[in-house]
Amino acid sequence: MKLVFGLILSCLSMFSVAGENRIYNVKGSDYEGYWAKVSDNAPLVLLIHDWDGLTDYEIQRAEMLNKLGYNVFAADLFGKGIRPTEVKDKKQHTGELYKDREKLRALLQGSLDFAAKLGGNADNVVVMGYCFGGAAVLESARAGMPAKGFVTFHGGLGTPDGQSYQNTSAPILVLHGTADSAIPMSQFAALAEQLEAAKVPHEMITYSGAPHAFTVFGSPRYREDADKKSWASFTEFLAVQTN
Repeated sequence: MKLVFGLILSCLSMFSVAGENRIYNVKGSDYEGYWAKVSDNAPLVLLIHDWDGLTDYEIQRAEMLNKLGYNVFAADLFGKGIRPTEVKDKKQHTGELYKDREKLRALLQGSLDFAAKLGGNADNVVVMGYCFGGAAVLESARAGMPAKGFVTFHGGLGTPDGQSYQNTSAPILVLHGTADSAIPMSQFAALAEQLEAAKVPHEMITYSGAPHAFTVFGSPRYREDADKKSWASFTEFLAVQTN
């Protein structure tokens, strides 16, 4: 699957935008995001990584969004040079942010602020993320981040005690696999009830047989059908919300 995807990128390389790593600072610590710009007036996508940190996967997705006409800033929530490969390290870095929600919110807002400094249109932005990044996206929605929309792919859907969606400023799109053993459907149903109670516009789509991380190219969990369908729903959402 990685080979197929690589061939697709190669064939479209003439249309690719050369992105660049950019270092920024949030609360005294350095982070290294990825900035890929197509034009001054293009809508912005703030892309949040999964528990591996910002890797080639997010860069591939950023390039796909560039080809659709979006500027992309792939944020870094772990820190410059921190790209964990061991499960215990991934759990450590995500766990620290789950325990410190104020820091997580500061990193999300700081990443958007830096994207704006680079020329990203923070007035026309959709925030999206994968797995841990999807959970972070919902954190930004609950924090009231000004955005045109929020999208989570197979992300954590639980709401921490004391939080709600009363301050959410824009519609939410949830793309989830019903075979996800890490994020059970009980969380999916509870989130639907919370969004309805808070009167937050939302669309929540499930994909049968799709496990956790069903969009990750080359992974044993990758499901092409669910990936293509969820990407189509996402790009339709982008077009509507940033129009």
